[in-house]
Amino acid sequence: MMKSSFSLGRILGIPVAVHVSWLVIFVLITWSLGGSYFPHQYPDWPPALAWAVGLATSLLFFVSVLVHELAHSAVARAKGLPVRGIVLFIFGGVSEITEEPRTAGMEFTMALVGPLSSFILAGLFAVLWLAAGPVSQPLAAFSLYLASINALLGAFNLIPGFPLDGGRVLRAILWGISRNLEEATRWASLVGQGVAYLFILIGVWQVFGGNWLNGLWIAFIGWFLDNAAQTSYRQVAVQRLLTGHAVREIMSQDCEPLPPRLTLEELVHEHVLATGRRCYPVMEGEQVRGLLTIHNIKTVPRERWGTTVVEEVMTPLEKLKTVGPNQGLWSALEEMTAEGVNQLPVMEGHRLLGILARDSVLTFIHTRAELGV
Repeated sequence: MMKSSFSLGRILGIPVAVHVSWLVIFVLITWSLGGSYFPHQYPDWPPALAWAVGLATSLLFFVSVLVHELAHSAVARAKGLPVRGIVLFIFGGVSEITEEPRTAGMEFTMALVGPLSSFILAGLFAVLWLAAGPVSQPLAAFSLYLASINALLGAFNLIPGFPLDGGRVLRAILWGISRNLEEATRWASLVGQGVAYLFILIGVWQVFGGNWLNGLWIAFIGWFLDNAAQTSYRQVAVQRLLTGHAVREIMSQDCEPLPPRLTLEELVHEHVLATGRRCYPVMEGEQVRGLLTIHNIKTVPRERWGTTVVEEVMTPLEKLKTVGPNQGLWSALEEMTAEGVNQLPVMEGHRLLGILARDSVLTFIHTRAELGV
Protein backbone atom coordinates (compact mmCIF):
# COMPACT_ATOMS: atom_id res chain seq x y z
CA MET A 1 0.00 0.00 0.00
CA MET A 2 1.04 3.60 -0.57
CA LYS A 3 2.52 5.42 2.39
CA SER A 4 0.29 8.03 4.08
CA SER A 5 -2.87 6.03 3.40
CA PHE A 6 -5.51 4.73 5.79
CA SER A 7 -7.49 1.51 5.49
CA LEU A 8 -11.18 1.30 4.64
CA GLY A 9 -11.26 -2.46 5.22
CA ARG A 10 -11.69 -5.23 2.65
CA ILE A 11 -14.06 -5.64 -0.27
CA LEU A 12 -14.22 -9.07 -1.94
CA GLY A 13 -11.25 -9.93 0.25
CA ILE A 14 -9.16 -7.10 -1.29
CA PRO A 15 -7.71 -4.45 1.09
CA VAL A 16 -8.95 -0.96 0.22
CA ALA A 17 -7.23 2.21 1.43
CA VAL A 18 -7.46 5.95 0.88
CA HIS A 19 -4.36 8.08 0.37
CA VAL A 20 -4.38 11.49 2.06
CA SER A 21 -4.15 13.17 -1.37
CA TRP A 22 -7.64 11.81 -2.10
CA LEU A 23 -9.04 14.12 0.57
CA VAL A 24 -7.77 17.11 -1.43
CA ILE A 25 -9.55 16.16 -4.64
CA PHE A 26 -12.65 15.03 -2.72
CA VAL A 27 -12.94 18.47 -1.10
CA LEU A 28 -12.29 20.23 -4.43
CA ILE A 29 -14.95 18.19 -6.30
CA THR A 30 -17.49 18.63 -3.50
CA TRP A 31 -16.76 22.37 -3.41
CA SER A 32 -17.10 22.63 -7.19
CA LEU A 33 -20.38 20.69 -7.30
CA GLY A 34 -22.05 22.14 -4.22
CA GLY A 35 -20.77 25.68 -4.58
CA SER A 36 -20.87 26.17 -8.35
CA TYR A 37 -22.16 23.40 -10.64
CA PHE A 38 -25.52 22.53 -9.04
CA PRO A 39 -26.39 26.16 -8.02
CA HIS A 40 -25.70 27.22 -11.62
CA GLN A 41 -27.70 24.37 -13.17
CA TYR A 42 -30.58 24.60 -10.64
CA PRO A 43 -30.73 28.20 -9.36
CA ASP A 44 -34.00 27.59 -7.50
CA TRP A 45 -32.39 25.04 -5.16
CA PRO A 46 -31.66 26.21 -1.60
CA PRO A 47 -27.89 26.19 -0.78
CA ALA A 48 -28.25 23.32 1.69
CA LEU A 49 -29.76 21.09 -1.00
CA ALA A 50 -27.04 21.98 -3.51
CA TRP A 51 -24.33 21.12 -0.98
CA ALA A 52 -26.05 17.88 0.06
CA VAL A 53 -26.41 16.70 -3.54
CA GLY A 54 -22.83 17.81 -4.25
CA LEU A 55 -21.51 15.78 -1.31
CA ALA A 56 -23.53 12.69 -2.29
CA THR A 57 -22.39 12.98 -5.92
CA SER A 58 -18.76 13.33 -4.89
CA LEU A 59 -18.94 10.26 -2.67
CA LEU A 60 -20.63 8.16 -5.36
CA PHE A 61 -18.08 9.31 -7.93
CA PHE A 62 -15.32 7.80 -5.81
CA VAL A 63 -17.43 4.68 -5.26
CA SER A 64 -17.52 4.47 -9.07
CA VAL A 65 -13.71 4.75 -9.21
CA LEU A 66 -13.51 2.00 -6.60
CA VAL A 67 -15.80 -0.25 -8.67
CA HIS A 68 -13.54 0.39 -11.70
CA GLU A 69 -10.46 -0.72 -9.72
CA LEU A 70 -12.29 -3.65 -8.12
CA ALA A 71 -13.04 -4.94 -11.61
CA HIS A 72 -9.31 -4.93 -12.43
CA SER A 73 -8.39 -6.57 -9.12
CA ALA A 74 -11.13 -9.20 -9.21
CA VAL A 75 -10.11 -10.34 -12.71
CA ALA A 76 -6.43 -10.34 -11.69
CA ARG A 77 -7.17 -12.57 -8.69
CA ALA A 78 -9.34 -14.84 -10.81
CA LYS A 79 -6.35 -15.21 -13.18
CA GLY A 80 -4.09 -16.15 -10.26
CA LEU A 81 -2.22 -12.84 -9.89
CA PRO A 82 -1.63 -11.52 -6.34
CA VAL A 83 -3.34 -8.22 -5.49
CA ARG A 84 -1.84 -6.25 -2.61
CA GLY A 85 -4.79 -3.87 -2.47
CA ILE A 86 -6.55 -0.86 -3.95
CA VAL A 87 -5.67 2.73 -3.08
CA LEU A 88 -7.80 5.78 -3.88
CA PHE A 89 -5.60 8.85 -4.41
CA ILE A 90 -5.62 12.27 -6.05
CA PHE A 91 -5.81 10.90 -9.63
CA GLY A 92 -8.54 8.39 -8.86
CA GLY A 93 -7.42 4.90 -7.93
CA VAL A 94 -4.83 2.22 -8.47
CA SER A 95 -4.94 -1.56 -8.15
CA GLU A 96 -1.67 -2.80 -6.68
CA ILE A 97 -1.24 -6.01 -8.69
CA THR A 98 2.20 -7.30 -7.75
CA GLU A 99 2.89 -9.41 -10.85
CA GLU A 100 2.77 -8.64 -14.54
CA PRO A 101 0.12 -10.57 -16.53
CA ARG A 102 1.50 -13.86 -17.79
CA THR A 103 -0.02 -13.67 -21.28
CA ALA A 104 -1.17 -11.01 -23.72
CA GLY A 105 -4.74 -12.32 -23.47
CA MET A 106 -4.67 -11.98 -19.69
CA GLU A 107 -3.41 -8.39 -20.00
CA PHE A 108 -6.11 -7.55 -22.56
CA THR A 109 -8.93 -8.87 -20.35
CA MET A 110 -7.63 -7.22 -17.17
CA ALA A 111 -7.20 -3.86 -18.89
CA LEU A 112 -10.54 -3.82 -20.70
CA VAL A 113 -12.71 -4.80 -17.72
CA GLY A 114 -12.07 -1.45 -15.95
CA PRO A 115 -13.47 0.85 -18.65
CA LEU A 116 -16.25 -1.68 -19.28
CA SER A 117 -17.33 -1.43 -15.63
CA SER A 118 -17.37 2.38 -15.92
CA PHE A 119 -19.58 2.23 -19.02
CA ILE A 120 -21.94 -0.19 -17.25
CA LEU A 121 -22.18 2.24 -14.30
CA ALA A 122 -22.82 5.09 -16.75
CA GLY A 123 -25.70 3.09 -18.23
CA LEU A 124 -27.17 2.29 -14.81
CA PHE A 125 -27.04 5.93 -13.72
CA ALA A 126 -28.57 6.97 -17.05
CA VAL A 127 -31.50 4.60 -16.42
CA LEU A 128 -31.86 6.04 -12.90
CA TRP A 129 -31.84 9.57 -14.38
CA LEU A 130 -34.67 8.67 -16.76
CA ALA A 131 -36.68 7.02 -13.99
CA ALA A 132 -36.10 9.80 -11.43
CA GLY A 133 -36.79 12.73 -13.79
CA PRO A 134 -40.55 12.91 -13.16
CA VAL A 135 -40.17 12.05 -9.45
CA SER A 136 -37.16 13.86 -7.95
CA GLN A 137 -35.10 16.60 -9.53
CA PRO A 138 -32.15 16.21 -7.07
CA LEU A 139 -31.98 12.46 -7.69
CA ALA A 140 -32.17 13.01 -11.44
CA ALA A 141 -29.49 15.72 -11.26
CA PHE A 142 -26.90 13.66 -9.47
CA SER A 143 -27.74 10.58 -11.60
CA LEU A 144 -27.16 12.56 -14.80
CA TYR A 145 -23.83 13.87 -13.51
CA LEU A 146 -22.68 10.38 -12.46
CA ALA A 147 -23.77 8.87 -15.79
CA SER A 148 -21.72 11.53 -17.61
CA ILE A 149 -18.64 11.27 -15.38
CA ASN A 150 -18.54 7.46 -15.55
CA ALA A 151 -18.82 7.56 -19.35
CA LEU A 152 -15.98 10.11 -19.36
CA LEU A 153 -13.93 7.96 -16.96
CA GLY A 154 -14.35 4.92 -19.20
CA ALA A 155 -13.48 6.87 -22.34
CA PHE A 156 -10.46 8.57 -20.70
CA ASN A 157 -9.05 5.22 -19.59
CA LEU A 158 -9.34 3.88 -23.14
CA ILE A 159 -6.89 6.52 -24.41
CA PRO A 160 -3.96 4.43 -25.78
CA GLY A 161 -1.45 5.94 -23.38
CA PHE A 162 0.37 3.45 -21.16
CA PRO A 163 -0.19 2.86 -18.24
CA LEU A 164 -3.84 3.86 -18.76
CA ASP A 165 -6.14 0.93 -19.49
CA GLY A 166 -6.14 1.80 -23.19
CA GLY A 167 -2.34 1.76 -23.14
CA ARG A 168 -2.42 -1.68 -21.54
CA VAL A 169 -4.81 -2.85 -24.25
CA LEU A 170 -2.32 -1.51 -26.81
CA ARG A 171 0.53 -3.30 -25.01
CA ALA A 172 -1.46 -6.55 -25.02
CA ILE A 173 -1.99 -6.27 -28.78
CA LEU A 174 1.70 -5.47 -29.41
CA TRP A 175 2.72 -8.26 -27.04
CA GLY A 176 0.49 -10.73 -28.84
CA ILE A 177 2.05 -9.72 -32.18
CA SER A 178 5.71 -9.54 -31.12
CA ARG A 179 5.72 -12.20 -28.35
CA ASN A 180 8.07 -9.82 -26.50
CA LEU A 181 6.72 -8.16 -23.34
CA GLU A 182 9.61 -5.72 -22.91
CA GLU A 183 9.45 -4.53 -26.52
CA ALA A 184 5.66 -4.17 -26.31
CA THR A 185 6.02 -2.21 -23.06
CA ARG A 186 8.64 0.07 -24.63
CA TRP A 187 6.39 1.00 -27.55
CA ALA A 188 3.28 1.36 -25.37
CA SER A 189 5.28 3.59 -23.00
CA LEU A 190 6.46 5.78 -25.88
CA VAL A 191 2.85 6.21 -27.02
CA GLY A 192 1.93 6.96 -23.38
CA GLN A 193 4.60 9.66 -23.22
CA GLY A 194 3.30 11.14 -26.47
CA VAL A 195 -0.21 11.31 -25.00
CA ALA A 196 1.24 12.85 -21.82
CA TYR A 197 3.04 15.58 -23.81
CA LEU A 198 -0.20 16.30 -25.67
CA PHE A 199 -1.98 16.78 -22.34
CA ILE A 200 0.77 19.12 -21.16
CA LEU A 201 0.56 21.19 -24.37
CA ILE A 202 -3.24 21.43 -24.11
CA GLY A 203 -2.89 22.46 -20.47
CA VAL A 204 -0.34 25.18 -21.28
CA TRP A 205 -2.51 26.43 -24.16
CA GLN A 206 -5.52 26.69 -21.80
CA VAL A 207 -3.44 28.52 -19.18
CA PHE A 208 -2.40 31.15 -21.75
CA GLY A 209 -6.00 31.30 -22.94
CA GLY A 210 -7.09 32.41 -19.46
CA ASN A 211 -8.53 29.10 -18.25
CA TRP A 212 -5.63 28.64 -15.88
CA LEU A 213 -7.26 26.26 -13.35
CA ASN A 214 -8.33 23.66 -15.94
CA GLY A 215 -5.09 24.19 -17.82
CA LEU A 216 -2.91 23.52 -14.79
CA TRP A 217 -4.93 20.42 -13.92
CA ILE A 218 -4.65 18.99 -17.48
CA ALA A 219 -0.91 19.74 -17.57
CA PHE A 220 -0.52 18.11 -14.15
CA ILE A 221 -2.29 14.97 -15.42
CA GLY A 222 0.06 14.96 -18.43
CA TRP A 223 3.09 15.20 -16.15
CA PHE A 224 1.76 12.33 -14.03
CA LEU A 225 1.13 10.15 -17.12
CA ASP A 226 4.62 10.85 -18.45
CA ASN A 227 6.21 9.78 -15.16
CA ALA A 228 3.96 6.72 -14.91
CA ALA A 229 4.80 5.61 -18.47
CA GLN A 230 8.55 5.89 -17.87
CA THR A 231 8.31 4.16 -14.49
CA SER A 232 6.23 1.30 -15.91
CA TYR A 233 8.78 0.62 -18.64
CA ARG A 234 11.70 0.75 -16.20
CA GLN A 235 9.87 -1.71 -13.94
CA VAL A 236 9.48 -4.25 -16.75
CA ALA A 237 13.12 -3.76 -17.80
CA VAL A 238 14.34 -4.27 -14.23
CA GLN A 239 12.13 -7.32 -13.83
CA ARG A 240 13.71 -8.82 -16.96
CA LEU A 241 17.21 -8.17 -15.59
CA LEU A 242 16.40 -9.84 -12.25
CA THR A 243 14.33 -12.77 -13.52
CA GLY A 244 16.16 -16.07 -13.05
CA HIS A 245 18.43 -14.73 -10.30
CA ALA A 246 18.14 -15.63 -6.63
CA VAL A 247 18.82 -13.80 -3.37
CA ARG A 248 21.83 -16.01 -2.54
CA GLU A 249 23.75 -14.58 -5.54
CA ILE A 250 24.17 -11.11 -4.06
CA MET A 251 23.36 -11.37 -0.35
CA SER A 252 26.07 -10.22 2.04
CA GLN A 253 27.38 -13.15 4.08
CA ASP A 254 29.98 -11.34 6.17
CA CYS A 255 27.41 -9.83 8.54
CA GLU A 256 28.94 -8.66 11.79
CA PRO A 257 26.62 -9.78 14.61
CA LEU A 258 26.05 -7.53 17.61
CA PRO A 259 25.44 -8.61 21.20
CA PRO A 260 22.08 -7.33 22.49
CA ARG A 261 23.64 -5.48 25.47
CA LEU A 262 26.10 -3.41 23.41
CA THR A 263 25.56 0.34 23.93
CA LEU A 264 24.88 2.61 20.98
CA GLU A 265 27.96 4.65 21.91
CA GLU A 266 30.16 1.57 21.50
CA LEU A 267 28.30 0.52 18.37
CA VAL A 268 28.77 3.86 16.61
CA HIS A 269 32.47 4.36 17.45
CA GLU A 270 33.70 0.76 17.30
CA HIS A 271 31.56 -0.58 14.46
CA VAL A 272 29.61 1.94 12.35
CA LEU A 273 32.33 4.59 11.97
CA ALA A 274 35.08 1.98 11.73
CA THR A 275 33.46 -0.15 9.03
CA GLY A 276 30.84 2.05 7.38
CA ARG A 277 28.22 -0.69 7.71
CA ARG A 278 24.63 0.45 8.04
CA CYS A 279 22.90 -2.77 9.05
CA TYR A 280 23.70 -5.34 11.74
CA PRO A 281 22.02 -8.56 12.90
CA VAL A 282 21.57 -8.71 16.67
CA MET A 283 22.34 -12.22 17.93
CA GLU A 284 22.51 -14.06 21.21
CA GLY A 285 24.57 -17.17 20.60
CA GLU A 286 23.19 -18.71 17.42
CA GLN A 287 19.77 -17.12 17.87
CA VAL A 288 18.82 -14.08 15.82
CA ARG A 289 17.11 -11.50 18.03
CA GLY A 290 16.56 -8.73 15.50
CA LEU A 291 18.10 -6.25 13.09
CA LEU A 292 19.61 -2.84 13.80
CA THR A 293 20.10 -0.12 11.17
CA ILE A 294 21.30 3.46 11.07
CA HIS A 295 17.64 4.47 11.10
CA ASN A 296 17.18 2.77 14.49
CA ILE A 297 20.19 4.60 15.91
CA LYS A 298 18.91 7.98 14.68
CA THR A 299 15.71 7.60 16.71
CA VAL A 300 17.74 7.92 19.95
CA PRO A 301 19.04 11.37 21.06
CA ARG A 302 22.85 11.64 20.99
CA GLU A 303 23.08 12.19 24.75
CA ARG A 304 21.41 8.82 25.43
CA TRP A 305 23.74 6.67 23.32
CA GLY A 306 25.87 5.77 26.32
CA THR A 307 22.95 4.35 28.30
CA THR A 308 20.86 2.81 25.49
CA VAL A 309 21.65 -0.74 24.41
CA VAL A 310 21.12 -2.35 21.01
CA GLU A 311 18.20 -4.58 22.00
CA GLU A 312 16.17 -1.55 23.10
CA VAL A 313 16.10 0.02 19.63
CA MET A 314 16.54 -2.93 17.25
CA THR A 315 13.66 -4.19 15.13
CA PRO A 316 12.72 -7.56 16.67
CA LEU A 317 12.87 -10.62 14.42
CA GLU A 318 9.12 -11.23 14.71
CA LYS A 319 8.48 -7.81 13.18
CA LEU A 320 10.92 -8.29 10.32
CA LYS A 321 10.11 -9.40 6.83
CA THR A 322 12.63 -12.07 5.83
CA VAL A 323 13.53 -13.79 2.56
CA GLY A 324 14.94 -17.21 1.72
CA PRO A 325 18.21 -17.74 -0.15
CA ASN A 326 16.46 -19.26 -3.18
CA GLN A 327 13.80 -16.55 -3.48
CA GLY A 328 13.88 -14.59 -6.74
CA LEU A 329 15.60 -11.20 -6.68
CA TRP A 330 12.62 -9.49 -8.31
CA SER A 331 10.26 -10.86 -5.67
CA ALA A 332 12.66 -9.77 -2.90
CA LEU A 333 12.95 -6.25 -4.35
CA GLU A 334 9.15 -6.00 -4.49
CA GLU A 335 8.96 -6.99 -0.81
CA MET A 336 11.56 -4.35 0.11
CA THR A 337 9.52 -1.72 -1.71
CA ALA A 338 6.24 -2.87 -0.15
CA GLU A 339 7.75 -2.86 3.38
CA GLY A 340 9.64 0.40 2.84
CA VAL A 341 12.97 -1.10 3.98
CA ASN A 342 16.48 -1.16 2.55
CA GLN A 343 17.62 -4.50 4.02
CA LEU A 344 16.10 -7.94 4.48
CA PRO A 345 17.58 -10.76 6.58
CA VAL A 346 18.13 -13.93 4.57
CA MET A 347 16.94 -16.86 6.70
CA GLU A 348 16.92 -20.60 6.24
CA GLY A 349 14.71 -21.95 9.01
CA HIS A 350 15.97 -20.21 12.16
CA ARG A 351 19.49 -19.74 10.77
CA LEU A 352 20.72 -16.38 9.48
CA LEU A 353 22.58 -16.75 6.19
CA GLY A 354 23.13 -13.13 5.33
CA ILE A 355 21.61 -9.74 4.55
CA LEU A 356 20.10 -8.62 1.26
CA ALA A 357 20.58 -4.86 0.80
CA ARG A 358 18.77 -2.66 -1.71
CA ASP A 359 22.03 -1.04 -2.84
CA SER A 360 23.40 -4.51 -3.68
CA VAL A 361 20.34 -5.16 -5.87
CA LEU A 362 20.74 -1.77 -7.58
CA THR A 363 24.46 -2.39 -8.19
CA PHE A 364 23.60 -5.78 -9.70
CA ILE A 365 21.04 -4.11 -12.00
CA HIS A 366 23.37 -1.29 -13.08
CA THR A 367 26.27 -3.65 -13.76
CA ARG A 368 24.19 -5.99 -15.92
CA ALA A 369 22.58 -3.06 -17.74
CA GLU A 370 25.98 -1.46 -18.46
CA LEU A 371 27.40 -4.71 -19.79
CA GLY A 372 24.26 -5.45 -21.77
CA VAL A 373 24.01 -8.88 -20.10
